[in-house]
Amino acid sequence: MHNKRYFLEFIEREMGRCHRYSRALSLMMIDIDHLKQINDVNGHLAGDYVLRELAAVIRPRVRKEGCFARYGGEEFAYVMPELGGENTRMLAEKIRRLIEDHRFTFEGKDIKVTLSIGVADLVGDMTEPLQFIKVADANLYKAKKSGRNRVVG
Repeated sequence: MHNKRYFLEFIEREMGRCHRYSRALSLMMIDIDHLKQINDVNGHLAGDYVLRELAAVIRPRVRKEGCFARYGGEEFAYVMPELGGENTRMLAEKIRRLIEDHRFTFEGKDIKVTLSIGVADLVGDMTEPLQFIKVADANLYKAKKSGRNRVVG
């Protein structure tokens, strides 16, 4: 899995390419709901297991031209070149459901895991990665504020 620095370089490069060729580009900011609670109840090793297992479940669904990266803490980012609009929302919902339905079992104990996902599409006036990330992040915040375990954007 990629780290935040690689993600930032990738998104900057893709933003330039997509603006130049008028191509779609989407971004998902993905946050594990209540990871702190998972850590508090089950221990930090369980939290680490959830992070690794979640990445293992999502990774096969990442298109080869995309970038899936750990953004920080319990947050992941998924950049999708050539994808936008409703297709991105359908993919985000598919990922959300996949994690909700996946059985996370650590040391014989099932752990319920859900995601909140904020989605953004690249628009003409976004020239800096942080502008793009801010939109997806604001939608992620709305997903969390409106009850978690949902896609907004």
